Amino acid sequence: MVNVIMGLKGSGKTKRLISLVRQAAVEESGDVVCIENRAELMFDIPHSVRLVCTSDYDFRSYEYLKGFISGLHAGNYDITHIFIENLNKIFNAQNMDETEEFLCWCDSFSDRENVKFTITISEDENKATDKMKEFMI
Repeated sequence: MVNVIMGLKGSGKTKRLISLVRQAAVEESGDVVCIENRAELMFDIPHSVRLVCTSDYDFRSYEYLKGFISGLHAGNYDITHIFIENLNKIFNAQNMDETEEFLCWCDSFSDRENVKFTITISEDENKATDKMKEFMI
């Protein structure tokens, strides 16, 4: 399952994500991971959630992010939910077709590995492709 929260800056995406992370930390039977560009959520999410700061790594493409997520899961099969804050800011991605392809990969990974994804994208909802809209909550 992939859920996307999309909207412009100031639309409440991060507050909603924090609420969902907190809820998952309490309700999920496995481990919860939150991936973000900078460690801005460090004091907002429970310590039981594994926070990954992408600025510590050299993320340059969706392919790198796919490999990173695959590696996280390979190292910990107990991960049940991965949250990604500001997907398009992790490596300044602006191409909605590439974003759509990444979301479809996440959906396939989710089905195969039983890992849920919740992803925020700081962009106008009108720029979402039809496939991306299927993931929006």
